[in-house]
Amino acid sequence: MGLFWFRSDLRLEDNEALTAAIAQCEKVVPVFCFSPRLWEKHPLGFSRTGAHRIQFLKESLDDLQTALQELGNDLWIVVGEPAEKLPEIAEKVGATVVFGHREAATEEIREEEAVANKIDLELYWGSTLYHLEDLPMPVASLPAVFGGFRRKVEKKSSIREVFARPTAIPGVDQPANQEAYLHLFPEFVAKDKRTAFPFKGGSNAALARLKEYLWEGDHLGRYKLTRNGLVGTNYSSKFSPWLANGSLSPRTIYQEVKRYEEARVKNDSTYWLVFELIWRDFFHFVSLQHGRNLFLYQGLQRVDPRLGKQQATFWKWAEGRTKDGFVNANQLELSSTGWMSNRGRQNAASYLVHDMGIDWRWGAAWFESQLLDYDPCSNYGNWQYVTGIGNDTRTKKFDTQWQAERYDPKGRFQQLWTGMF
Repeated sequence: MGLFWFRSDLRLEDNEALTAAIAQCEKVVPVFCFSPRLWEKHPLGFSRTGAHRIQFLKESLDDLQTALQELGNDLWIVVGEPAEKLPEIAEKVGATVVFGHREAATEEIREEEAVANKIDLELYWGSTLYHLEDLPMPVASLPAVFGGFRRKVEKKSSIREVFARPTAIPGVDQPANQEAYLHLFPEFVAKDKRTAFPFKGGSNAALARLKEYLWEGDHLGRYKLTRNGLVGTNYSSKFSPWLANGSLSPRTIYQEVKRYEEARVKNDSTYWLVFELIWRDFFHFVSLQHGRNLFLYQGLQRVDPRLGKQQATFWKWAEGRTKDGFVNANQLELSSTGWMSNRGRQNAASYLVHDMGIDWRWGAAWFESQLLDYDPCSNYGNWQYVTGIGNDTRTKKFDTQWQAERYDPKGRFQQLWTGMF
């Protein structure tokens, strides 16, 4: 008997750890733990997990639970520290081992260590496009900048095949949702009609979007031309929220891109989507390499960025009340929908750090709270990148006025979110 610990891998497709659990155990009990840290308060007063993000998580768990029930199993959902809850459940059902996927960020790694001190824990790597074991260098020798990493993995590494979706997962009789947890969620947040991300959480929605974006809408072939868009659903793939909580695996995306290239077209756009997945990989491996330094004020470079902590100034930025209409529009989109474009994120981050002089960690924490696609490695890695204290030390100050003129020349985006241009 084994437990399967779902974390940032809320899918049945391409799930190596679940495949191993099914192969090694006569019965498997799937578990998801709501860690108390999800609801911790930042010193500025906002929750680590905002309403949009937590709703997306709930939708993803609902979808996963339904998928498990269709295979004759269920999802055991509990609230508390995994190191306490997993051994308790194991004792109840007679399990002797916990299976799961290894994470890359420090808090998640500490969770793994705490669980491993209580019960046998078998972890597998499954969050990136390139497998950790297939890198052409040890993580400790990771190239300092992304370009060097990308060239080496593209030349010397290969991408593994996806794992098949299980057809059955034998389990035990268990009531769903043994502990009340619905009180943890805010009331349902209606989708803002202006949102560029009108989708639900869960693997079914993720796979439907993958099919629509590549095959039905045929958008992939133009991705590089449209990816810096600001308004609408299809200027970019929008896969990142499902990637962040593991409802969709990067290898599944890669597999479909390869099929698309064979059936439709292979060009700069199809490559660029894979290129973005490699960027995501890089930040995950950087997190493994540098540990807690990814989250510290002085960053990977261990230098003082000389940034202040003026709360009133920060809240002007967070609430979209700065002197910059383009930044304001992006911030209002984020707080209203949980989504912000890649172009918007770079400009908003640069403005907070380089124009307003505010501690980058406050901005990173706000994005953590608000973004549907929050991923600790990519979020904090990108904030350090913009601040100039991460892997690349060059200054990343954006001219937001020029950016607005280039990417929102008619003011359509600013008009949509601020009513002004």
